[in-house]
Amino acid sequence: MASYFNEEFETLPRPALEALQLKRLRDVLERVYAAVPFYRGALDKAGIKPADIASLQDLQRLPFTTKQDMRDSYPYGLFAAPMEEIVRIHASSGTTGKPTVVGYTKKDIDTWADLMARTLVTAGAHKGDIIHNAYGYGLFTGGLGVHNGAERLGASVIPISGGNTVRQLMIMQDFGSTVLTCTPSYSLFMAEEAKAAGIEFKNLKLRIGIFGAEPWSDAMRQEIEQQLNLTALDIYGLSEIMGPGVAMECFEGKNGLHIWEDHFIPEIINPDTGEILKEGERGELVITTITKQGIPLIRYRTRDITSLTYEKCICGRTHARIARMSGRSDDMLIIRGVNVFPSQIESILVRIEGVEPHYLLIVDRKENLDTLEVQVEVDERIFSDEIKVLQLLARRIEKEIKDMLGVTCTVKLVEPKTIQRSEGKSKRVIDNRKL
Repeated sequence: MASYFNEEFETLPRPALEALQLKRLRDVLERVYAAVPFYRGALDKAGIKPADIASLQDLQRLPFTTKQDMRDSYPYGLFAAPMEEIVRIHASSGTTGKPTVVGYTKKDIDTWADLMARTLVTAGAHKGDIIHNAYGYGLFTGGLGVHNGAERLGASVIPISGGNTVRQLMIMQDFGSTVLTCTPSYSLFMAEEAKAAGIEFKNLKLRIGIFGAEPWSDAMRQEIEQQLNLTALDIYGLSEIMGPGVAMECFEGKNGLHIWEDHFIPEIINPDTGEILKEGERGELVITTITKQGIPLIRYRTRDITSLTYEKCICGRTHARIARMSGRSDDMLIIRGVNVFPSQIESILVRIEGVEPHYLLIVDRKENLDTLEVQVEVDERIFSDEIKVLQLLARRIEKEIKDMLGVTCTVKLVEPKTIQRSEGKSKRVIDNRKL
């Protein structure tokens, strides 16, 4: 039987949930129209007033908000609350341009803590757990977001943040951690370090891993569960919308992430045309925040690629589920006309015996043709084998990538631990083309 943090809202019948969404949508539109010049201008340009929104279908009439809009409004131009009401400021860790800045009122922080506590319970955590929080603290929302939710739940939280993996393993052993929160790639790095230190995860008390902040495949989930001896679950969030806790995979269903629709309205669009896609069709996730005070966002284009289902879940929650992210529309590689996501290649690599789940994609252009080199680590036994064995393995991987994705590549097998590790989001792609 499922446990709930707030059963009333988590199991609302859909008619009641949609009525609540419409009321909150109209309220937030009134607020941003009055307080945010950007939105007032965008709505006026579209010929729409907040009072014109009579149904949830009318959401499609509203303009999108993009990350570039946030950068153009840097730092506080999209804030809907005065600065004297903003109690915390976070910013994204963007690699290009200015960071996207988000502000939280006291009520926003309370809402976030509640939703993150709800998220933890959805994953099977409870107040008796010891949560080993290895997400980064600071301007990144991950660490503090999980931390506040764990405290709101009443669990014990270890605010260890990222880095110093040997110490992390010692803490997990000595403190009896039962829930691990970090990026999926870092969990596998932990597994590597544990093996080198002679530590066996089966002797630890970990039972749940809550992994997010980067796309990961179901095959990688199986690898993590095998290596760390826990149930691995997917969490979704982004700083622009709130931080971690926007959506969570339930422990019972383990089949898509419940997006908390009493606070966020999700849509799936064709990333090229903006057209709304049907239930089950894969496209770009768009989210409208309907309870945020500091920086509400209307139809924010997340660039994350997923699909949406309203099918009943065995856990009893009525909120829609988004599928595991397969990548980002702006991270997608187009190689000789073929769309390729790193997670697709990862799903091929992790099911091949002798291959480690650490890889790097190097894209280049030679004589006007795109080239793809896949560097992937192999285990010690394979690497020390004869050249012929390595050649056969490389050809097998090349064939599977060609058969599955329709793209030709060159596979370079490298010795263990030669691909650079990350304690945060892993860098999977180097694109040397002048695009």
